[in-house]
Amino acid sequence: MKKFLKNDAVQSLIASLLCILMGLLIGYIVLLFINSAGAGNAILDVLKNFMKTSNPERRVRLLGATLVRTAPLLMCGLSVLFAYKVGLFNIGTAGQYVAGVCASLYAALAWGWGWLPCMLFAIVSGAVLGAIVGFLKAYRNVNEVISGIMLNWIALYTSNMILTLQKQEASHYTLKLKENAPQAILPSLGLDKLFNYDKVSIAIPLAILLAVAVYIVLNRTKFGYELRATGNNKNAAKYAGMAEKRNIILTLIISGGLAGIGGAMLYLTDIEQWSVTATSVPGMGFNGIAATFLGGLNPIGTIFSSFFIQHITDGGPNVDTNLYCAQISDLITAIIIYLCGFVLFLKTAMNRAIDRSAERKAQKEKALAAEKGGEK
Repeated sequence: MKKFLKNDAVQSLIASLLCILMGLLIGYIVLLFINSAGAGNAILDVLKNFMKTSNPERRVRLLGATLVRTAPLLMCGLSVLFAYKVGLFNIGTAGQYVAGVCASLYAALAWGWGWLPCMLFAIVSGAVLGAIVGFLKAYRNVNEVISGIMLNWIALYTSNMILTLQKQEASHYTLKLKENAPQAILPSLGLDKLFNYDKVSIAIPLAILLAVAVYIVLNRTKFGYELRATGNNKNAAKYAGMAEKRNIILTLIISGGLAGIGGAMLYLTDIEQWSVTATSVPGMGFNGIAATFLGGLNPIGTIFSSFFIQHITDGGPNVDTNLYCAQISDLITAIIIYLCGFVLFLKTAMNRAIDRSAERKAQKEKALAAEKGGEK
């Protein structure tokens, strides 16, 4: 049993489920204080999302809408995870995501590029921001959290200025791709018909493939081993002949590129338009932090955690606004997402509890053996 509970995958699953249950419980308690009449139904409405509707066609369509937004969230989660595995906390994922949005939209609308070069440009843009953070960390020992936060806002307002050149005349939103750059819309390969929703695209299978690729790179390659070794002990890696500065920069370049393609995966579906008056960094990048921790810092686990987080986010608007204010859905989903960040804490607590139990058992067995020896 001890060996089973010590398994990392088992611990991640248990810790993730506990975090979700705690989030739901706290959200339920908050709803009870606001209006006890509909607290239970409100929580169920958040969890049901597309399952709430009885119309099969609409249900499949809503599932497709959730999957469309799951793909970029997964990429942001992988961005955070890749850096974290190397001992870096890339909170600049949000800004790198914005850079990807800006690059892909501008290339499509201003230059008439197709979807593939737009995605590649988004990767490069996110990677450039990541490289800046990596260079500052490697050569000037600037904390990546500080430089990442600063670059988030630089990326946001720079993107606003650039995309203002491609906005609609009568609004503060960018031009629609379907009308102005249809060649840049991601192909669906039949997935749009499967989900009865024209926004479903190759972004979904592509994101899953990239998650598998990240897993292989980190766990099955020499390059991944060197990156993880650098994260565990930079000085030891340097002593072993590894280029620790290069590894730090490469890690944040790859991390930034993953976030950048996440931005392209959402906006090149034409599901929404960028607001050039945005004053806050999109939550997608920050939700990626919760997704990667809820997924147990495992690329495969992050696939499922990303879907769950997007599932409850899309289920939030189902809450009855006659009983609660419109913002209550955001509050409930925010509580659940916040609790998702405690997975590592719970895993550490579980390990300590297992070790203490094993230690007490060993001491008891030792005492019994000593007692039997004394009797003889």
